[in-house]
Amino acid sequence: MTDSLRVLVVDDQPAVLTALGVLFDLHDIPNLGAASPGAACRIVAGEILGAVVMDMNFSPHVTSGDEGVELFHRLREIDPELPIVVITAWASLESAVELVKAGAADYLEKPWQDDQLVTSVRNLVELRAARQESRRLHAALDRTRAELAAEHELCGVVYRSAAMHRVVSLAIGVADSSAPVLITGPSGSGKEKLAEIVQTNSSRRNRPFVRVNVGAIPDDLMESELFGAEPGAYTGITSRRIGHFETAHGGTLFLDEIDGLSLAGQVKLLRVLQSGEFRRLGSSEARSADVRVISATNADLVAAVVDGRFREDLYYRLNVVELRLPPLAERAEDVLPLARHFLDHHAPGAIFELADETVGALTVHDWPGNVRELENRIQRATVVASGTTITPEDLGISNADDRSAGPLGDDEFAERERLLAVLNRNRGIVARAADELEITRQALYRKMARFGIELERRPRSRSPLP
Repeated sequence: MTDSLRVLVVDDQPAVLTALGVLFDLHDIPNLGAASPGAACRIVAGEILGAVVMDMNFSPHVTSGDEGVELFHRLREIDPELPIVVITAWASLESAVELVKAGAADYLEKPWQDDQLVTSVRNLVELRAARQESRRLHAALDRTRAELAAEHELCGVVYRSAAMHRVVSLAIGVADSSAPVLITGPSGSGKEKLAEIVQTNSSRRNRPFVRVNVGAIPDDLMESELFGAEPGAYTGITSRRIGHFETAHGGTLFLDEIDGLSLAGQVKLLRVLQSGEFRRLGSSEARSADVRVISATNADLVAAVVDGRFREDLYYRLNVVELRLPPLAERAEDVLPLARHFLDHHAPGAIFELADETVGALTVHDWPGNVRELENRIQRATVVASGTTITPEDLGISNADDRSAGPLGDDEFAERERLLAVLNRNRGIVARAADELEITRQALYRKMARFGIELERRPRSRSPLP
């Protein structure tokens, strides 16, 4: 239990304050008490607490729970994210249930069970501490990212996740070397942008940056495209062709879809990388070019080497430094910043906002097309939206994410089991489960609908999920 976050117990009965204080002390939970709503508000305003445990009634002649409802809303105004557990008698049970719907973390009926109360409070305080630490780390990352952007050119790359920050930082760190770089990652994840970061932050920044889509070049033209050709070297060529290696002299050659290079082309590329020399097709004159090679692929080159489709020696020549771009699904923190960036880009001057359900849909969508898919959907939305508020329909995605049909895959089954475990741990309270998962309640409801998870509605007894 963290020593920095205390639990506030609010009750007008001294015996209850003493009993709960002793209970929490026995379980090493730091705590303090308040005998009135006013005292509780002053404490919450002056200290960051781990949680509040409060009674619903503070006057002997009032048993409706109205006083507790009023105090709950006052505390939430002071600290909107403060976890609050309400303790209620039967007369104020209905009010307590309404408070849970309004965001209360839990409610317990009198007489409470000590183990149940301690477990609930301990989990809430630990979650509160974890969220505070997460915010601290995000703030530190934001500062580091801002410093990185102030000192280096990020080429318009937008991100907030730690995973993407590590990749961008490494790209900048290796930029000034001439070592070959291999950028791996799924299609549409931004491999060319990452190559631009390497080039722009290197000493070659003012020299050519030549982009070549290797997968789009026919095998019979590969050699002339890369190394050039003399007139008459093959049918139809009447003038000298300067190849990409010569064009990129002094700069960087970006070879995208390097897995599409034929085995014959791989031999020729390897020879150039080893010797630094090449010959134009139809010429016996050896030439050299000072070129830094960055290659990229969305294929598994290791598997291609094992299968004999890619030369092992070329793989190690290209992969001196590997930059792995994670798929967008692995960096959900980047989705909303990217979405807003693309809104500004495709609708400059327009005032678009994302509806709450749109934010949820963006969050739960799997983004198989990664950043490219996100940009395309945002661009589509700016064209088809009927007003200034963008809906999931404008994006062409649904809140249910279309995955409810058909059997669950292994990853989906694992996610369903994880959601069930979190919901069970939080006794079916969606607000608490969503907090632990660090997603909105709406997003959690959508995931539950997608995986067929239903909660039993029992007004007085909330058993774990079946």
